[in-house]
Amino acid sequence: MFLTNRDMVDLMEFRHGLHANPEISGEEEATARRVVAVLEETKPDRIVTGLGGHGVAAVFDGTEPGPVVMFRCELDALPIEEIGSLPYRSTIPGKGHLCGHDGHMTILTGLARGLARNRPARGRVVLLFQPAEETGAGAAAVIADPKFKEIAPDFAFALHNMPGLPLASARLSPGPANCASRGMRVVLSGKTSHASVPEAGLSPMRAVAELMPSLTALGPGGALQPGYRLVTVAHARLGEPAFGIAPGHAEIWATLRTLTDDGMSGLVGQAEALAREAAGRHGLEVAVDYHDVFHHCENDPEAVDILRAAFDAEAIPHGEAEIMRWSEDFGLFGRGVKSAMFLFGSGESSPQLHNPDFDFPDALIEPGARIFMRVIRNLLG
Repeated sequence: MFLTNRDMVDLMEFRHGLHANPEISGEEEATARRVVAVLEETKPDRIVTGLGGHGVAAVFDGTEPGPVVMFRCELDALPIEEIGSLPYRSTIPGKGHLCGHDGHMTILTGLARGLARNRPARGRVVLLFQPAEETGAGAAAVIADPKFKEIAPDFAFALHNMPGLPLASARLSPGPANCASRGMRVVLSGKTSHASVPEAGLSPMRAVAELMPSLTALGPGGALQPGYRLVTVAHARLGEPAFGIAPGHAEIWATLRTLTDDGMSGLVGQAEALAREAAGRHGLEVAVDYHDVFHHCENDPEAVDILRAAFDAEAIPHGEAEIMRWSEDFGLFGRGVKSAMFLFGSGESSPQLHNPDFDFPDALIEPGARIFMRVIRNLLG
């Protein structure tokens, strides 16, 4: 253990402050300021701000040449109303840290305290606090930022707390870790009319009725194996909420999900073809756009072995991980980099992620920081 009792008190207070003041994707300005303030106390060699929006990176240099090792966490909260009676419950209506990103940030802040006292012998450590993970926009924006090129890693590691697993136990496997996904919005345009003469207009009603089941049939789900697809209709809107108007406009929002990025292009092509065909049959105009685009996460075998060695050295119980259906913005950092993300148990009775009563367990802060510190010592001395 490299964190003192005083450290733990400070770190829990830091997390609770983050939890009480959540900011959603793209709005993390005050959160970033909080992070910078605590990182400055650890005197890193450099703090990079404004990465891909409100992203922050703390850089700790070794004295000898070596690889760049990055640890990544997320800044953003969710647009969900928190319930419960925590003393540090969200003070922002309709927003809450209900995925545990407040805890992930705190783990990296604890790691910064350890690095302040004992720099790596060689290479460089980068602690990245990434914006906009929940929308899938943050990683791409960080990577596209010219400032990131100056700190681009050779290895990248991350964790995500996972309800349902025993507290502080780890799950990790090589290969796909999280699915690719994207939000598809289909906009159908016709012509409104008075409800008494619907034949004078051009309603998208029949096209909507056809499209929703045909889109979901493209992705029936099932076992997470090669070829896995899942299409979920998440939202639909037809016309106006009025009895006197026959509709002329409709939208269908669907989430497309595949095991890997390779499978996504085929699913996108088929879904777009269905939309065009349905619009053509009913004389409608159609437009398609995409939101919340996530690439799949691929755990590199060498990076997995590095994490497993750290688990063993720190007596962290661990086992094989199942591929997760949900998506994660960490996947892009693995392009050309040896990367891995592990699941860290937040308790078998914990509420699920994104539930309005979820709260990250403070008991994960110390072992999470300790695992990452062991990775640093094993790779960089």
